[in-house]
Amino acid sequence: MNVALLILRLVVGLLFGGHGAQKLFGWFGGHGPRGTGGFFESLGFRPGLPFALLAGGAELGGGLLLATGLFVPAAAAMLAGVMATAIAAVHWRKGIWNQDGGLEFPLVMATVPFAVAAIGPGRYSLDRALGVDWHGLWWALDAVGLGTVGGLASFRLRRTPASQQELGLREAA
Repeated sequence: MNVALLILRLVVGLLFGGHGAQKLFGWFGGHGPRGTGGFFESLGFRPGLPFALLAGGAELGGGLLLATGLFVPAAAAMLAGVMATAIAAVHWRKGIWNQDGGLEFPLVMATVPFAVAAIGPGRYSLDRALGVDWHGLWWALDAVGLGTVGGLASFRLRRTPASQQELGLREAA
């Protein structure tokens, strides 16, 4: 059981970390902060660069915390925030199934840190090595609730993407 939990934490945590590294450093085929910032701007998150850095930092930091089993509720909060924003901004209107760009995949990815925060990171974790006992259903619910509220708050900060005419007027000025 503990080895299976370790494998789950490593796979999901390192995948999240990889997504963060794509945004922050352009690694693993990512677009880096400026390219990701441009994408975020197309979704209405302006200026896009700070949002890209925030999302990348949350994914990298939360992913590494999850992978190592350190402060798992903090990891769950960070990752829930990023996934809540992604679901609200991109996936919600496309339905549930991933094949249609729906919310299936980000929902599964957000569920894993929640579950680990609820059951604990297991024997092979930094929390266990350091004597940190932050887990349980309430830790998980609080973490995911806080992360989701933060993620949806960032979603509410979006602005309607600029029209082509507005962009032309800004360039002319």
